[in-house]
Amino acid sequence: MATRQRPTSELNLILDFCLRVGELLLSSGAGAADVTSTMLSLARGLDARAADVDITFTSLTMSYQSSPDEVPIIATRQVTRRVIDYQDLTRVDHLVRDVLRGELDLTSGRAELRRIVSTGHDRPRWAVTVGWGLMSAGIGVQLGGDWMVGLLAFLSAVLIDRLKLRIARRRLPGFYEQVAGGGVATLVAVGAAALSIDIDVSLVVTANIVMLLAGIGFMGALQDALTGFYITAGARLTEALLSTAGIIAGVSGGLSLAYAVGVDLPEVDPGQTDVQGLWLTAVGAAAAASAFAFASYSPKRILVPVALMAAIAISISSSIQAPGIARTWSVAFAALFVGIVGYAVAGRMRVPPLIVVVSAVIPMLPGVSIYRGLALLGEGSRRDTSEGLVALITAASVALALAAGVILGEYLAQPVTRQSRRLEQRLAGPRLVGPVHLPRRRSRRSRRSRQSRGVGPAGAASPDNTENHPSEVSPSKGARSSSTDSSTQAQEASADETTSGG
Repeated sequence: MATRQRPTSELNLILDFCLRVGELLLSSGAGAADVTSTMLSLARGLDARAADVDITFTSLTMSYQSSPDEVPIIATRQVTRRVIDYQDLTRVDHLVRDVLRGELDLTSGRAELRRIVSTGHDRPRWAVTVGWGLMSAGIGVQLGGDWMVGLLAFLSAVLIDRLKLRIARRRLPGFYEQVAGGGVATLVAVGAAALSIDIDVSLVVTANIVMLLAGIGFMGALQDALTGFYITAGARLTEALLSTAGIIAGVSGGLSLAYAVGVDLPEVDPGQTDVQGLWLTAVGAAAAASAFAFASYSPKRILVPVALMAAIAISISSSIQAPGIARTWSVAFAALFVGIVGYAVAGRMRVPPLIVVVSAVIPMLPGVSIYRGLALLGEGSRRDTSEGLVALITAASVALALAAGVILGEYLAQPVTRQSRRLEQRLAGPRLVGPVHLPRRRSRRSRRSRQSRGVGPAGAASPDNTENHPSEVSPSKGARSSSTDSSTQAQEASADETTSGG
């Protein structure tokens, strides 16, 4: 069957639509493999099957060439903003599935995408600031602080968020936001010490360091590395290191100012943690994870599941580490739990699994280790340099354990069937965002009809079956299939079993 020749203007609109969807996914922390697969799925669903995608950290390129003797159509789009917005991510994920199911055409899909981007959020900006404050307070409790540490961490996070918002409006680079945030966290702790408040200044600073590093794409970077997108992974890791360097500059500047004005500080060790009871650690992790999800505009229906998952995951990690197992392995087992359970939770809550797993692993991210490593390397002495290298290696191993555990959990959570095995062979890795294409399966009646017409042997698929079609696209992880789709797939599976058994 000959493919209908698409007008150039229509192809340009298709490529632009796919690029805009990819830009939003990439800027929200989705892995390059997920973004590539989603864009290609959209192109094929809109009957532009000869499209190709190339992604870097700051740009997306999409091309279309129907045949080798035709001039290719190439479109690019720059990724200019990097604000984690899980509400828009969820809406775009649903939009992609609607387009692939044939419920929306190109024109209505583009209109819906414009509405998603231009529509505000369902919560005021001051509530997001409170969310960041609660996250920082939860981290402070998780690290071993008391209620006073949590209160000061909350106050620091609120001030940091409002200051970062002002800096962002002036379009300054993110490095300066991190410098300002580190300085504010240190000055608040210094002010409390100057007022003779009995607190651990180091824990207050550390809680805000974790808050400042929470939005960095650690998970996306490691997922890109594990799925073969090394350039994008390197760029994301570079961004994380530069942001951490900004925090170091801000903290050291705040401490220098305190010493200059004569404030008598106890020994300040940013990155310090304390021994905490297991139940308090779990409570702090739950509060931090759900607060991060809330501050990132996640749908409210996932806040409680995320809190429970984070509490159980940190309990698994602490319990396994207590008998003497290395931290890397304990974190890997906890991440494996998050990956397996997050798949099911995302399906029930109708959100992309990326939102669930990233929020749940936030309390285990190695932001403190990265900070300590870079800070010690900056000291310059031989002893500090060796300790800094150890801290950085520990941070890298923990981050890799988190990403590998989550991705392996996604593999194990998928149904172990013939179709799923075929599907996984076509993908670079488990999908944390975007739709999943299933190969077309014909019923026994259709195969017998084709055999009687002499088209081919029973069970043989036509050449067109190698392509995906919107009607054969199942929802992405995190979506529930309709009853009609479920019954149709059950009938087709029954027919396949009858044919193979006969």
